[in-house]
Amino acid sequence: MHDMSVKWPGGARCAVMLTFDFDAETLWTSRDPANANRPGVLSQGRYGAEVGVPKILDTLEEADVKGTFFVPGWTVENHTDKVEAILKGGHEVGHHSYSHVWVSDDPEKEVEEFERGMEALKTCVGVVPKGFRSPAGEVSAGLFRLLRKHGLLYDSSLMNHINPYRHTAEDGSPGVIELPWHWSLDDAPHALFSVKSPRPIFPNSHMLELFKDEFREIYRWGGLYDIIFHPQITGRPGRIAMLRELIAFIRTFPDVWITTGAEVADHWAALEAEGQA
Repeated sequence: MHDMSVKWPGGARCAVMLTFDFDAETLWTSRDPANANRPGVLSQGRYGAEVGVPKILDTLEEADVKGTFFVPGWTVENHTDKVEAILKGGHEVGHHSYSHVWVSDDPEKEVEEFERGMEALKTCVGVVPKGFRSPAGEVSAGLFRLLRKHGLLYDSSLMNHINPYRHTAEDGSPGVIELPWHWSLDDAPHALFSVKSPRPIFPNSHMLELFKDEFREIYRWGGLYDIIFHPQITGRPGRIAMLRELIAFIRTFPDVWITTGAEVADHWAALEAEGQA
């Protein structure tokens, strides 16, 4: 038997991270700089800030659960009040670059994006993040050096496991903790439409079937369920209903730990220290 179960707190069978990539307009400007002059395109991102985030916060509060919001520095600067509301709700705010551009092949730009994002979090909302998620899962060796240099605890960018694990740095020393995700647990492939990159917009039943099937088996394995939502997608009225239904479904399973990325990573670090990871 290949036992992949993790010793979660309080005898929990499974850990759940409800994560929200609060990209706002950067989702569109990072894909095509010309979108900065396309108010119609940008309005999808603005919806995520103006309507999506408040409604998501209401939904999490009603369910009495905490989420993790990964926020680009540009979003922190331009939608500061919404990030403050996230923090006021007791949720975690993580680092998600500065402008959401993919820079893994440009070391200088990568440093600039990382450090500007850190600075925006600190200056605007007083946050020193514990966790980082790269835009679109694009990473490099340089990124992991930056994570260590700036003292971050964890990364949530890779897809090579269902459980946390510790990276090994280039010099052989322990690196950051990885909290893996996967595209199948992401709302974007199923519902992020634009005229220039048209995709089918799937009904909730399609997305819930994927999300629930993945949860059932990760629960059976005893692993980490790290799901990604975007406020401009899951903040739509019908998708808020989906989020509410998914949380209720997860709650029908006994011994589930719904928590933040920082708490999962802290627990994993404690397990390592006890020799149980």
